[in-house]
Amino acid sequence: MGKPPAPSQLTAATEHTVAAPAARLDQYMAGLLPGESRSRVQRLIAQGHVRLNDGPARSGSKLRAGDRLSWELPAPAPSRLEAEPMDLRIVYEDEDLVVIDKPAGLVVHPGPGHATGTLVHGLLGRGPAWSTIGGTERPGIVHRLDRDTSGLMVVARNDVAHRDLARQLQRRVMTRRYRAIVVGEVADLAARIEAPIGRDRKNRQRMAVVAGGREAVTEFRRLEIAGGHSLLDVGLGTGRTHQIRVHLAFIKHPVLGDPVYGRRSPLIGRPALHAQSLTLRHPRTRKSMTWESAPPEDFELAWNSLSQPKMR
Repeated sequence: MGKPPAPSQLTAATEHTVAAPAARLDQYMAGLLPGESRSRVQRLIAQGHVRLNDGPARSGSKLRAGDRLSWELPAPAPSRLEAEPMDLRIVYEDEDLVVIDKPAGLVVHPGPGHATGTLVHGLLGRGPAWSTIGGTERPGIVHRLDRDTSGLMVVARNDVAHRDLARQLQRRVMTRRYRAIVVGEVADLAARIEAPIGRDRKNRQRMAVVAGGREAVTEFRRLEIAGGHSLLDVGLGTGRTHQIRVHLAFIKHPVLGDPVYGRRSPLIGRPALHAQSLTLRHPRTRKSMTWESAPPEDFELAWNSLSQPKMR
């Protein structure tokens, strides 16, 4: 597990009194620290950074009203990532947040096979001032888009903005809407999909609708039908990995060109999915703000080719 951080490497202690009973400490703490994942919270508890009633705490500790929590978070380690010049399309920028129109093909943060050339490297190329809550490998990243999904995403300039934006995501104050071309003629004008998502038990590289998975809610409106395909406006009630792609495949209408949950298509070289609109409350001014992004050329060409009459 390694040595605990020295006192100088810890943030100032934070104290909190529990208002109502809770089944598990790690779940409760994840709600108090919306920028931290539950697995990260569990590690903090295991490393002794969280105390319950001035004593040691466990992730599975049950909480009662009046219990006292205190915690000290390790200061973020210096980033080893190097800044890279990158021509990013910035839709909006201020001292708290940046809204980016991400192109398809750009990976958001470093991972296996993507040590360089990610959006994060491009952000660092615009300066070092980004939130640290996501860790040294994900500066500024509040939420992510799949590599081959194009469209709008918000990144945070500082930790205060990051926590507020993460809370908006958690409470569904921040809304994101997508355009998707799917295979087949969708019968419903509008529908809501509620089906839990987890790792596919047969293929751990995929996600799937599975019993015991995490709650996942997707709703959509059918906009048009053409060439045996449908154009949908899709909204997220939750933000699970590959959620839209998994849910649409689950109802037998996979995203066009999706090689993982459907099949490749000669019409488009990626899943036909685009994050078209983003609405949030500014973390400083509390003003509601909305941005729109038209689908890129490959998406439009694919839909137009389906919409045109075929030669006999």
